[in-house]
Amino acid sequence: MSVSAIRMNESGELMLSGMLDYLTGPGLRKQGQALIKASKAPALVVDCSAVLKSSSVGLSLLLCFMRDAHEAGKSLSIRAMPEDMREIAQVSEMTELLAHP
Repeated sequence: MSVSAIRMNESGELMLSGMLDYLTGPGLRKQGQALIKASKAPALVVDCSAVLKSSSVGLSLLLCFMRDAHEAGKSLSIRAMPEDMREIAQVSEMTELLAHP
């Protein structure tokens, strides 16, 4: 079983990792929201390179994080979105939305 997490690295990037599904989503949502609010950076990056697998919950998390950042007056971009998440975004016609800070 994989441990899912979101943490802020030394350079201030949010590192999302593990399995993103209905079991892990609520906890990651709360943790990510708190990290975004606590960050002093005007522009945030969510690095998804360590995401092992994602359901539509992963896209929902990213959209929530984008909203949280916007509400905090910050921009947010996404790096290294996994292929399964990218495919869900394409089917949902959200690719452009997720590509822009």
